[in-house]
Amino acid sequence: MDLEEKIDLAAKWIVESERLVVFTGAGISTDSGLPDFRGPDGLWTRRDKGLPPPKSPPWDQVKPNPNHYAVVELLEMEKLDFLISQNVDGLHAKSGVPFERLAELHGNMYFMKCLDCGKKLTFEDAGWDKKKWGPGYRTHRIRKNQPSCPHCEGRLISSIVNFGDPLPYDELQEAINRSQNSDVFFVIGSSLVVTPAANMPGIAKQNGAKLILLNKGDTPYDAVTDIRFDNKIEEVLLPIMEKVRELIKRI
Repeated sequence: MDLEEKIDLAAKWIVESERLVVFTGAGISTDSGLPDFRGPDGLWTRRDKGLPPPKSPPWDQVKPNPNHYAVVELLEMEKLDFLISQNVDGLHAKSGVPFERLAELHGNMYFMKCLDCGKKLTFEDAGWDKKKWGPGYRTHRIRKNQPSCPHCEGRLISSIVNFGDPLPYDELQEAINRSQNSDVFFVIGSSLVVTPAANMPGIAKQNGAKLILLNKGDTPYDAVTDIRFDNKIEEVLLPIMEKVRELIKRI
């Protein structure tokens, strides 16, 4: 199939789906100015070539881009069942995706999480001053009089999952369940090499879902995907949304 035929088919599958799951990686945020990791000019790609890191604006000033809002539109159309993301930039939440429809498997830079009750709250709501208490990572020692959970007095940590940390159990289980039950699984902007998050497309495929993969660069799933786009995200996702709107108007 040529590009237009693949876009048409992907839009058709999305409109016909009853349990669409979208899975996003760093690639969806590059149009917001944030670098990805393994893309042609990604953080790890440049590091491996002995080059300095790519330039990035301050993360707290970054805003969602049209790719994020395309995902929101699928939700508003009642076509999106669930969103799974590897990103910690918080842009999906900023764009309007509610936490109950979103699993942020690697955390969110703006939120803390209670290890006891699982509640999420912003650093401000937690009364956590990073200048005084540090970033609050799981591996950091507990300091005397540091803020505790206002709901249960449990230990608060940054929701960001660093290498070696366990993924949040509740969100991981929800992501697995939604992947198992999906009928269309759409990967956007991930090289799918960081597990266990990257296992989700395989779980979906094994349980009968159609797999759509949009990523610039190779992934371990290229041989088993049903529709494969090796293009920039905006060149594919926005045209897919145009087709989706057209098809929905005909229903």
